[in-house]
Amino acid sequence: MENSEKKHPLIEVWNTYPGVRRDREVLDKPPVERIIGEMFAIGEFYYYALNLTNSTLSHHHENILKLHGLSSYPENLKDVIDLTHPDDIEFVIKAEHILINKITEIGLEHQLYIKGSYCFRMKTAEGNYELFHHQSIITMEDETGIPVQAINIHTNIHHITKENPYTVLVSGIGPRNDFHQVKLDSFSKPENFSEHLTKREMEILALITKGYSGPEIAQALILSEHTVRTHRKNILRKTDSRNSKELVKKAFERGLI
Repeated sequence: MENSEKKHPLIEVWNTYPGVRRDREVLDKPPVERIIGEMFAIGEFYYYALNLTNSTLSHHHENILKLHGLSSYPENLKDVIDLTHPDDIEFVIKAEHILINKITEIGLEHQLYIKGSYCFRMKTAEGNYELFHHQSIITMEDETGIPVQAINIHTNIHHITKENPYTVLVSGIGPRNDFHQVKLDSFSKPENFSEHLTKREMEILALITKGYSGPEIAQALILSEHTVRTHRKNILRKTDSRNSKELVKKAFERGLI
């Protein structure tokens, strides 16, 4: 039976994903620990599993109650959409279209290793709208390769920046190293850095935002610590940042993470 809640434009975006069917039930617990390890949370966060076949939610992290002042876990994606600032809904819809198109362009066979992210404002327990960083990844597909489940992670970054870069980032995790940055000029266009960061510098920036130390970055990327220090100095110079804290703030504002 159709639920009127499912007719929200944002939910309908997923109807355009190649082959998604609305008649399946997904009960398996997604590999949350692996997914969190591939991402980062630089503030208070929560996650939930999204059943792509009927827009229902499950496996919520308890922080969703505290951060939004909810008395019970949201059951449908519409319940989360209702927490979004009305002025940001149009951007979120366009961002989701971009994500679907990019994943399709990259190849559906890689969809389990492609992460999408962007920022938007959500209502908090205090009744204010604060900036959240949204990350999503498909976690389960059926035997024909059709996506049936995704994990969404929301991190409150209001303490870092209040400026939404209106940028959609599509990046690879695990075995993939994809990186696509799409700015939606119709909403806002923040200033670019004076110099573009190289692919290696972007890799190091991503690890810096996850809180990795210099030696840990060197080990992860199979580089010498001297090389990592040199890259870090170049990143700080190109972004005109005095330290890692300022670097992370600017990276969010430019939609680099």
